[in-house]
Amino acid sequence: MTGVSDGAGELLEPLARVAPGERGATRIADRVVAKVAARAAHEALGPLQRDAARPYATVVVHHDTARVSVHLELDYPCDIGARCAGVRHQVVQRVRALVGMAVPEVAVRVERLHLAAEYGARQGRTR
Repeated sequence: MTGVSDGAGELLEPLARVAPGERGATRIADRVVAKVAARAAHEALGPLQRDAARPYATVVVHHDTARVSVHLELDYPCDIGARCAGVRHQVVQRVRALVGMAVPEVAVRVERLHLAAEYGARQGRTR
């Protein structure tokens, strides 16, 4: 058992055990959850084109629930719906695993589409 000492090596009084519910709580900042969500979106997308912006996220946290909005850019042509579903899934999994919050809603906003270089070359297009 641990106690409080006056520095001379003798215990003055034993420390009382504090119940887990009374010790306090850990609060994770919204910006931390947003960074985790943005990183998860980047993982789901894979390598980006040179001029593509990295995904970013905004988050609203209420108790142990996070509502996430992810903003990203995609290559075109691609299956946009499938890519967005992959991003949603990855964000939910990573936020749940790393932060311990439920994510009932992930809104994916595609801000820009990048024409894939090889697609434009195959079509014979020149800009």
